[in-house]
Amino acid sequence: MTTVPPTPPRRTASSTARSAGGRRCTALSVACVLWAAAAAGCAGPSAHSGRHNARAAPAASRTSAGSGLPGMPPPLRADDLYAADRPGRLSPAVKGFPSLVYVPNTQSDTVSVIDPKTFKVTRTFPVGHQPQHVVPSWDLKTLWVNNDLGNTLTAIDPATGRKGRTVSTHDPYNLYFTPDGRYAVVMASKDHQLVFRDPKSMAVRKTVPVDCAGVNHADFSPDGRYFVVSCEFSGELLKVDTARMKVLAKQRLPHQGAMPQDVKISPDGRSWYVADMAADGVWVLDGDRFTTPRLLRTGKGAHGLYVSRDSRTMYISNRGEGSVSLLDLRTGRLSGKWHIRGGGSPDMGGVSADGKVLWLSGRYNGEVYAIDTRDGRTLAKIPVGRGPHGLAVYPQPGRYSLGHTGVFR
Repeated sequence: MTTVPPTPPRRTASSTARSAGGRRCTALSVACVLWAAAAAGCAGPSAHSGRHNARAAPAASRTSAGSGLPGMPPPLRADDLYAADRPGRLSPAVKGFPSLVYVPNTQSDTVSVIDPKTFKVTRTFPVGHQPQHVVPSWDLKTLWVNNDLGNTLTAIDPATGRKGRTVSTHDPYNLYFTPDGRYAVVMASKDHQLVFRDPKSMAVRKTVPVDCAGVNHADFSPDGRYFVVSCEFSGELLKVDTARMKVLAKQRLPHQGAMPQDVKISPDGRSWYVADMAADGVWVLDGDRFTTPRLLRTGKGAHGLYVSRDSRTMYISNRGEGSVSLLDLRTGRLSGKWHIRGGGSPDMGGVSADGKVLWLSGRYNGEVYAIDTRDGRTLAKIPVGRGPHGLAVYPQPGRYSLGHTGVFR
C-alpha cells in the first residue's frame, strides 16, 4: 500500500466534482425456485474477456456458484449475472410498488419524484444536505437517500413513494450491500473509509481505512467473495475481500489525472468496466488477476454504466459531451452512440423495468432525461432541482440489490 494522499477539497458546482451539483429470497424459497426455472430458458451472451499482461496482485480466484460467499443467493446462470434482471421480472417483495423515478437534487437538498408514464414531477420533498444517490436496500424494501454532507441517510418507503425516517450516518457518499445481505457498505469518501454497517439499523460493524482518495463506486465478483472499488480523487482501484472486510490490493490507473467513477462487471463475470471521466472512456479490467486494465475511449466525461435487460449492451453516459455510448457486451466493442436532444450532461440513473427507457440525471442542467433504448431518441427532458445526481428507477427486476442506484442480481 502507498501512503495516504492528502484529502482533496470538496468540489464546487463549477468543477467536475460530485458536489456539483425484507424479504430475503433464498435458494429454498418457492419464489426463487420458480424464478430459476423460468430463467433456464433465457439465453445470455458472453462478454469479451479483456485479459491483459500486467503486474499480479493478491486476488481471490474466480470460483463456481456453488463455492460463493456463504448466504449469497447463487446466480441463476453461470454465464449471465444479470439473468434475474429480465424485463418485468419483479420480485414478490416489490409487488404493488408504484413505478417511479426518484431524483436526488444535490444542490437543492431535495428529492424529486417523477411519474414515468407522464414524464411529470409529482412531488418534491426536502432531505439532508447534499443528497448524492438514491439506493435500493438489499431486501428491496427501502430506498436510502445518501445525504453526504448532512451525514444522514433518509429512508423512502417505495410502497408509497413517501419519505420515512432519517438515520445518522457519517459521510455517506454512496451505499452498497454485500451479496449475502449481511452488511451495508458506506463509501465514506471524505473520511477515506469503507464502513461496514448493519443493513437495517446502519449501526457500524467494522471501519476499514483506505489509503486512496475518494472511494466512490463498486461492484462484486460472481461468487461475491470480493469487490472492486473506484477511488475518484487519486485515480486508483481497490480490491476488497468481502467476508474478511479487508483490502487485498490496490493499483493506480495508467492515465495522468485519472478519475474513475462507476464500476460494472460483465454478464459472464470475466471483465470489469470502470468509467473514467478524465480519461474519457472505460477501463477494461481482469478483476481476478487485478492486472493493469486497458482503456476503451467512449466520449468526454464517461460516468455511468448500465446493462440492458437482455444483457447484450452496456449504456455508458458521457457527461461532458451529452451522449450515451453503446458497448456490445458480446464482442467488447463500441456499437453506437446516442446524443441527448439539444445537449445535456447525462450522469447517473437506471433502466426501466421493461427495458424500454434509460433514465439519466442531467447533472449540470437541472433536468432528467428519458431515452428510448430502441433508437436513442430523447423522449423527455424533465426539469427538477439543482444538481440532480444518482437517480433510482424503482422498482426494477432482480432478486436482491447490491446498492448504488440499483445493481440487481
